[in-house]
Amino acid sequence: MTSRVPPHPDRADITLQGVLEALVDPVRRSIVAQLHLATDPISCGHFDIPVARSTATHHFNVLREAGLIRQHYAGTSRMNTLRRDDIDELLPGLLDACARDHQAQTPA
Repeated sequence: MTSRVPPHPDRADITLQGVLEALVDPVRRSIVAQLHLATDPISCGHFDIPVARSTATHHFNVLREAGLIRQHYAGTSRMNTLRRDDIDELLPGLLDACARDHQAQTPA
């Protein structure tokens, strides 16, 4: 039986360099901001992002590999949550800054 949870880096393996490289892309910052505002996990197909499905998959993989998000399956949907506790401990204020930036860039 194969795992229904993709691999995630340990907290000790999350680096500032990796996180900043992941967040340089505005689509990925948007994903992080949307997750920051969410109270429940969000499936990959329910994000408001202007890219094709295959490109979105790439963005989610980059965020997961950087340690910013955690993914798991619920049925056939890949669900996403922020690794809020890990990121807040390692890089305090970063998630709040991403959410503020996203709101400032989003037309009313």
